[in-house]
Amino acid sequence: MAEKVLITGNIAAAQGAIYAGCRHYFGYPITPQSDVVEFFAAELPKLGGYFVQTESECTSINMLYGCACTGVRCMTSSSSTGFSLMMEGLSTIAAAEVSCVVMNVQRGGPGAGSTQTAQMDYLQAVKGGGHGGYKMVVLAPATVQECFDFVQIAFYLADKYRHPAMVLTDAMIGQMMESVELVTHDFGPLPEKPWAVKCGREGGKRGNMIHNAPGIWSLYKDYQVRITDKYKKMAEQEVRVKTYDIEDADLIIVSFGSSARSGLGAYEMARRDGRKVGFIRPISLWPFPTQVIREAAKTTKHFLVVEDNLGQMVEDVDHAVQGRAEVHFLGMLARHLPDSSGMIFPHTIYQEVKKYI
Repeated sequence: MAEKVLITGNIAAAQGAIYAGCRHYFGYPITPQSDVVEFFAAELPKLGGYFVQTESECTSINMLYGCACTGVRCMTSSSSTGFSLMMEGLSTIAAAEVSCVVMNVQRGGPGAGSTQTAQMDYLQAVKGGGHGGYKMVVLAPATVQECFDFVQIAFYLADKYRHPAMVLTDAMIGQMMESVELVTHDFGPLPEKPWAVKCGREGGKRGNMIHNAPGIWSLYKDYQVRITDKYKKMAEQEVRVKTYDIEDADLIIVSFGSSARSGLGAYEMARRDGRKVGFIRPISLWPFPTQVIREAAKTTKHFLVVEDNLGQMVEDVDHAVQGRAEVHFLGMLARHLPDSSGMIFPHTIYQEVKKYI
């Protein structure tokens, strides 16, 4: 029988990594995810694992790169400003095609911003914060249980595609406490890792070498074709989304992560009042559920995008809708309305819904 515990989203994510077989973590403390670093510092040595508190986020991502080259499961985490410092290294990891997991527990921005909760790193996560146009599967948990589960999924996908994978959460999900069932998930067989670096020599032969994108054009072209095919496969096979009553909806709320909790609440309030409101929750922010939204736009009149920022995912929703319906936005500034503070509450969203239907 699976163990049940009451823990925060941050600790649940760290536990998910442990249950996925991660025994190598490199990180630097930053609010609101410092307890992730503290957890790994305490727990990994007990399991024969390796924890390194680095001197900066730049060091964290490059140590992760070196560790990932050996084929073991490894992870780092940070928050917004710290995650920005990892972008060059993350682009390099994607180019080298080695598997690892990164987690961003978002806070306010841009720049140094604020330590308050926010969802302001969507564009950085799904559009590729570093150079080169790389992509990663980006998963957005909305519950503490999903923090635990999604980290395990991220490790599976990282190994499946020989590529970094991201879990994008935020301070609200990271710091809240909920009941979590601790169980190791089995997602099926994975490919072997013959590409992994081996330390020293075996039988007089050198170990493998991991290369970044090759500089010779003929090889570079082949490389670009290969990773383009990989991204296409990821986009076709790894879309994750939940939908609620979108078939007859006059308005559909679209939201992710912590805001999806309030979005779901507003949808339920509207349905109780007899209003034809649906709800779409993107779980994979990349690949984005474009086709689901595009199909829904053929029958609905309005989309209301709710996200705790100044408008980021709304651009992808607007692209998916292609002008077939009106796209409205409710964001961070709604937290400063007279009837709301600190977060976007369901009743705030419902009041916005009633403006359109």
